[in-house]
Amino acid sequence: MSEAIAPYSNFRVGAALLTKNGAIYRGHNIEVASYSLTMCAERVALFKALSEGEREFESILIVASSGDFCAPCGACRQVLMEFAPSLVAHLVDKDGRFKSFSISELLPESFSKRNLDHLFRNANAKTSRKARQSKGAHGKN
Repeated sequence: MSEAIAPYSNFRVGAALLTKNGAIYRGHNIEVASYSLTMCAERVALFKALSEGEREFESILIVASSGDFCAPCGACRQVLMEFAPSLVAHLVDKDGRFKSFSISELLPESFSKRNLDHLFRNANAKTSRKARQSKGAHGKN
């Protein structure tokens, strides 16, 4: 959190992502004037881990300068669900109290790969059909 770059909101957030093999990747929020391009601490930590080849995650600890519990934003919930669906998020307040949630609790009925699977099935079926037609028309593949 102390490394956060938050010149506009002064709302600093830090995250520590624990992988299944015990490695910890730290992240902090990075603000820009165009808020929609701001990167949250949770995604910074996750992207650092992913860029280093990590693919299995245990938990993430999130703390904010407000002193209140700080749950991940919607974008972070979506990204965490995509790459770490069994992750547990631990939120910490200024008094050191914890609240813990699974990512699926924070993002119930999430949009995921399963929502897109029909596109791949349809594309594969069309490709297979074209291959069969091509083989039939030319007598060989």
